Amino acid sequence: MNYYHTETVNDHITAIHSLTGEILYLVEGSRGAALIDTCLGVGHLKALVDSLTEKPLTVLLTHGHLDHAQGAPEFDTVYLNKKDLELYKKQSPWEERKGYIKSGVSPEEFAKLTDADFVPPMPEKEFSELADGMTFDLGGISIQAFSYPGHTQGSMVFLLKEDRILILGDACNNSTFLFGKETCSVEEYRENTVKTARRLEGLYDRVFLSHKVMETGKEILANMEELCGEIMEGKTDDLPFEFMGTKACIAKRCKEGFVREDGKCGNLIYRKNHIWKDRRTEE
Repeated sequence: MNYYHTETVNDHITAIHSLTGEILYLVEGSRGAALIDTCLGVGHLKALVDSLTEKPLTVLLTHGHLDHAQGAPEFDTVYLNKKDLELYKKQSPWEERKGYIKSGVSPEEFAKLTDADFVPPMPEKEFSELADGMTFDLGGISIQAFSYPGHTQGSMVFLLKEDRILILGDACNNSTFLFGKETCSVEEYRENTVKTARRLEGLYDRVFLSHKVMETGKEILANMEELCGEIMEGKTDDLPFEFMGTKACIAKRCKEGFVREDGKCGNLIYRKNHIWKDRRTEE
């Protein structure tokens, strides 16, 4: 089945869209290429990437969640922040991945998938360490990694320096999940957002995400800092939200596709018992 389709961003960046809404990025320089994220390990991603580039390939993972990292076993050189290694292992089983896909596609589309469409689980996959500040020179195009913990402890964002494009992955988007056990509190996330924004100030003009809609406003980090403050002050809308059995709330009222009704980009989905550092309680 056609699990992916591609979109040309410019003469050296290709966006790869999955059936379940993830967006991966293939970046090519004169000497090498980099693939940012690998989706769920389904749909023969490596064959697609091989058809798009013949250059030596490096894979960079934004974080360890199954919808971004489970395609990693198809590739040789894969970088992951070691803080997300256990998360990757935990989400490797068939059942985790199939359950996620089933919740995101129609029954007819899901029925088309067979075991042959999946990369076999490889929880002991060996990764190269992805550390804050690392730069990958592809030849005329370079990608720098920045740590931005919150959505997961090992979340990373990538700056395409020459293009002045910031790829945020799930670290900060229009429906940032901040309710799992691997997430930090809203208070700490705000601190991390402020720190990241300061480090990246003046270095980018465009912001790309990793789900559904590719591009968002460059003001998203500032909006997220403001939103965290509103949550801490009890000034948010807090719409009920449930994802795969977990209940949380959406901070700002939004329409379909998590488009905020006030027109701003950036939103948080969080649990009210996880706002303050060191004060998480059971609900």
